[in-house]
Amino acid sequence: MSIFRSRRTIANWFIWRKSYSHCKMPKMVVLGSREQLCIHDDVQLLRGRAQTNACHSLCRKDSKRRCSYYARVGEFVKKNPSLGDDPIDIEDLVNIGRTQGPCPYYISRDLHKVVDILFAPYNYLIDRGNRETLTIEWKNSILIFDEAHNLESICADAASFDLPSGLLSACITEAKNSIDLAVSKRATEKSNDKLFKPDNFAILKALLLKLEKHIAEVPIDPKELGFTRPGPYIYEFLAELNITHETASMLIETIDQAAELINDDANMTESRAPYKTKGTICRLESISDILKIIFRNGDKAHAKYYQVHVQEIEANAIDTLKGKTSRMLSWWCFNPGIAMGEFRSLGVGSIILTSGTLSPLDSFAQELKLEFPVRLENPHVISSNQIWAGIVPNGPSGCAFNSSYRNRDSLDYKQELGNAIVNFARIVPDGLLVFFPSYHALDQCIACWKNVSHLNSNSSTIWGRICKHKQPVVEPKQSSLFASSIEDFMAKLKDTSTSGAIFFAVCRGKVSEGLDFADHAGRAVIITGIPFALRTDPKVRLKREYLDHQAQSQKRDFKVLTGEEWYCQQALRAVNQAVGRVIRHRHDYGAIIFCDERFAHQSRQCQMSLWLQPHIKCFSKFGDVVFTLTRFFRGGAKSSLAKLKLTETKNMGNAKEVKITRPQQSCLLASLTHLTTSVDEDCSEKPLSSVLEASRGNTCSQLGEILPANRSNLTHKHDSPSTIKHLKDPFYNQKRLRVSGKKSSNYQDCEVLDLTCNSPQDEQSSMAELIVPCSSKKPKIIEIDSDAMGHSVNFLSLENLHNAKIAISSYTYSTNNSETQTQLSTCGLAETGIGSSSSSRDMQNKGVIPTVRCDDEERKGSAFLIQVKEKLTVAEYKEFVGFMKSLKSKTMKMSNVLQSIVRLFSAPERHHLLKRFKDYIPEKYHPMYEQHLRHVQQLTVDATNHSVD
Repeated sequence: MSIFRSRRTIANWFIWRKSYSHCKMPKMVVLGSREQLCIHDDVQLLRGRAQTNACHSLCRKDSKRRCSYYARVGEFVKKNPSLGDDPIDIEDLVNIGRTQGPCPYYISRDLHKVVDILFAPYNYLIDRGNRETLTIEWKNSILIFDEAHNLESICADAASFDLPSGLLSACITEAKNSIDLAVSKRATEKSNDKLFKPDNFAILKALLLKLEKHIAEVPIDPKELGFTRPGPYIYEFLAELNITHETASMLIETIDQAAELINDDANMTESRAPYKTKGTICRLESISDILKIIFRNGDKAHAKYYQVHVQEIEANAIDTLKGKTSRMLSWWCFNPGIAMGEFRSLGVGSIILTSGTLSPLDSFAQELKLEFPVRLENPHVISSNQIWAGIVPNGPSGCAFNSSYRNRDSLDYKQELGNAIVNFARIVPDGLLVFFPSYHALDQCIACWKNVSHLNSNSSTIWGRICKHKQPVVEPKQSSLFASSIEDFMAKLKDTSTSGAIFFAVCRGKVSEGLDFADHAGRAVIITGIPFALRTDPKVRLKREYLDHQAQSQKRDFKVLTGEEWYCQQALRAVNQAVGRVIRHRHDYGAIIFCDERFAHQSRQCQMSLWLQPHIKCFSKFGDVVFTLTRFFRGGAKSSLAKLKLTETKNMGNAKEVKITRPQQSCLLASLTHLTTSVDEDCSEKPLSSVLEASRGNTCSQLGEILPANRSNLTHKHDSPSTIKHLKDPFYNQKRLRVSGKKSSNYQDCEVLDLTCNSPQDEQSSMAELIVPCSSKKPKIIEIDSDAMGHSVNFLSLENLHNAKIAISSYTYSTNNSETQTQLSTCGLAETGIGSSSSSRDMQNKGVIPTVRCDDEERKGSAFLIQVKEKLTVAEYKEFVGFMKSLKSKTMKMSNVLQSIVRLFSAPERHHLLKRFKDYIPEKYHPMYEQHLRHVQQLTVDATNHSVD
């Protein structure tokens, strides 16, 4: 059984499933609401309980206007026993109803009893009332919650209630009407039926009046904080009205009778007007639902997870005229595990949660009170060339970006943000999404931009300059207008008169939840702030207090989520959801721009989605942002993506190709290598995309082979930093090394070469022991003694800086008498701790003979590497290391190496690294390198001229 959060995710799944309709699949059906499935001309115009009550009325056998669609369901299902064998979406059910006559809603309700897979929105399963209407065999069933990041709040809300004064007044009115209807019914039918005794409804009315008075007398001081008590207080509060476990069941029965009377009366009224079906809403049923939540399971054990709260709210028009103050009684659940625990009691076999923003998983599992012993966090299927992710702490004029409550209303901040968005609208092609923390922030900024022009221009406003580059669409607050806004955005994307469209939206809004802005629809997303909830909101404040109290009461050795941690996680999860609207598939690319200096804090970044964290860079200058972002969209992403697709096509189905997984920890470059020999022809012809594909663990060719980011939690088969996994290899656990030019009877083709560092000692090991020179001959596998892998081999060596050439070291292995001999050039750097005297002694003990001394050249190389590491981010330094490794393994063309190094060093403050790196390039490649340098200089000039529109 599968449960999806929203109608859109269900539709997306059925689209995918229909593409595999030729495959034999289990019987399945989707459950929808009457709002989605009803085809009755009158009932389909209603909403909520009014629609439900009207439907029930028309489906009764004694109804004078019985629904003809409902009457055809039984016969249709009998004549079509194969219904559900092929995927049937909501649209398919509606088409069946309109063309063949049966009710789509009741077809799905009939089929759900016999299908293997059932699709439904969350509330059908989490809400106890909805769940009890389903005929499902729960024992050993499997529940899959897709887009489960909101599951915690949905479960808590399903177990809570709010009772405002307006609703209570309406219930009192209905109780009074029930008395009159009961008296009339007894007089008309001349019956003494105990089911509809007027005295029972009179008691109900009296209780509701006392409840209204009791709520009004609750002392609220101060008004801002409201009246708050622990959850069990609700029983003391209701006991004063004589509402207890014993009397609650009788009240619920009386309310059900009152609802029946009200619905019958509405049906009689409608029968006199046969062309109108308005439906009725019995508000008394809300009181019944509240009593079921409070007195669930006949005990009070669950009350300790609740808080009672009474607060004054904005009065409606009627109460204002009467001079009455409006209040709301709330009983809020702060333990979502209550709802999830019910599935355990039902005997459910497995619960699977899926989402891109569940992290951190430990706290999420704590909140739901389920262990989740099996957990998986996967990396993204894209490579680093397909994403630009940066933190922009300040704008074009240097004003800091900070959307905190005390700063977001500042005119300087709003102007600076607007000018930055003007620049981004100019740079980013096609669709651009801009997310604000709230509707208030969105409205305030747009109003400012429409009235304020650029500081150096009187001709146009900031809003006008944004519209010059992209046509704007603003997310509406009314959900009824949302579909039209999406259509407007897509239409403006197709307009060739501008460079695309820009969608202004809010975090936690409809745009940020589940929509797919793939390819040109979303080339970049801008996050303008962190959407923290209002601290003074009663529910937020009480949730934080509840968690803090839980944390203090727990043992010290047991990690519990605190109120502040929960508060931050909720905000960052909303950010992660908004970020996930772009880069929707493995061939997609885009940019993620964080325009708030608070994102630079490590505590914020560590709560970002795991796949995004390695790509995030923090820029100190806005000009650097413009420069690198322009370079990304001008060709870097597109060209590498084109090569990537071509490479995938060529390598399709090649299971024997070696795939190198992306390292998860820092690997230090031992030293620079001087090239004195040319790269082999067969290796030089390999495109850069093939190297990038290998470095990211074959994420493009086989999604199933992606190494999870938390793979250390799944298996511990890799005992060394270099392991070659063989297909069907009985000697898999033996250490193997890939070398060229040697025969081996144990040779087998490789599947995965794992370069991951799993220990501090591994981090100190040179990358040289993981890679050997590439050759035109077919690589072979030889067995080597496990001890031979223990020493640190310094593979990339710095030699004669004066001659500006790089020498590739050569390896000679001898397998005679099971001994391994190695000859190589080596030079250690103090920065890495490799190649020192102790390392030299270790290598001599292992038969490794250092043949070259470095002296001054060593110090120069060390100084250069130190500068490189200072100027590059951690992720960029990893890239630099990867390019040097790929060069040493002869899997990259020299032109691609130079292009990649230029890209890393092209920011203005790194230009001196570009010049110095030329000293390490053979003279015959100097013209090529200088051509790249001229291109960088031209880009710098262009970015400087256009950094402010």
